[in-house]
Amino acid sequence: MTERTDLVMLGWTPDDEESFLEQTEAQIARVVIVHGGHAEVMSASGTENVTETVLFSSTLDTTPVAGDWVAVLQGTIVEVAPRRTSMARPDPGGNRTQVLAANIDLILVVVAADPIPSLNAIERMQVMAWDSGATPVLVLTKADQCSDLDEVLEHVAPVSSGLETIVTSITDGRGLSLLHDRVENLTTTMLGASGAGKTSLLNALHGTDAATAPVRRDGQGRHTTTTRRLFPMPWGGVMLDIPGIRSLALQAGQEGISDTFADISELSYHCRFSDCLHERTAGCAVAAAVADGRLSARRLDSWLAVQRELSFQERRRDPAAMAEQRKRWKQATKMSRKSR
Repeated sequence: MTERTDLVMLGWTPDDEESFLEQTEAQIARVVIVHGGHAEVMSASGTENVTETVLFSSTLDTTPVAGDWVAVLQGTIVEVAPRRTSMARPDPGGNRTQVLAANIDLILVVVAADPIPSLNAIERMQVMAWDSGATPVLVLTKADQCSDLDEVLEHVAPVSSGLETIVTSITDGRGLSLLHDRVENLTTTMLGASGAGKTSLLNALHGTDAATAPVRRDGQGRHTTTTRRLFPMPWGGVMLDIPGIRSLALQAGQEGISDTFADISELSYHCRFSDCLHERTAGCAVAAAVADGRLSARRLDSWLAVQRELSFQERRRDPAAMAEQRKRWKQATKMSRKSR
């Protein structure tokens, strides 16, 4: 059995100690990357990390993903430890959940400081991060390209209250030592659109030669990361590099939304009705806050958009609910046509 102290360099925590079921004859390893029915795993031997390719046992209840702790016996994963945290989204078909990564401590919400960041995008990524069980940190990249950084910080302030924010630049090294200290000995991953600078951050922190690509003329980033992979960091801990996601399909619960929109959650306690939808409802404290300027209309619109998307995802997983919704849409369309 692997010595637990050797595993700290791979992100092992006391919480993992509590959750892992004892396998006296197996080797504890961490999943680096999955290829169909087999995976690359990394284990520790003294100061060395050993990588090997292993198969999946047919008796596994859980399909391993990058970041999982597993028990390996005779070249086969025989057990997957319970996950402390997991980041997931609906799969393209919408009928089940796709787990992207497991056992993450910190999620870097990476956005470029130039052009001016999208507040809605930051909020959506926060929802996904909080819902995973990990702690989000907002990382502003390409600060050297920004003509007025104070303006950007003021711009993101409404969506970053209570959220640690780190300003970085790969060009002049700004913020990199702070970020280095923040991710040390932790399992970290990054969320952000293509071109936000995630791979460049990984290169700077880890010294990798992962490919990067320039931003296109239309301002959109190019996808350079094509698979999920775990990178051991030289000082301890690991970074899980995730492909850029152009449009996040949310997979979240109300807890993640409440953490992201704490201001709206607090206001909602003062609504007349406990199930208030904050859409032109009598006695709505949230709507009143928008009316008197305490809450921006954009903030409420973003909250409503997230709620609608999550509702849509729920209906996609429930055919009966989706059929009922389509029936209501058809009826509404017919009534609209008759009224013309």
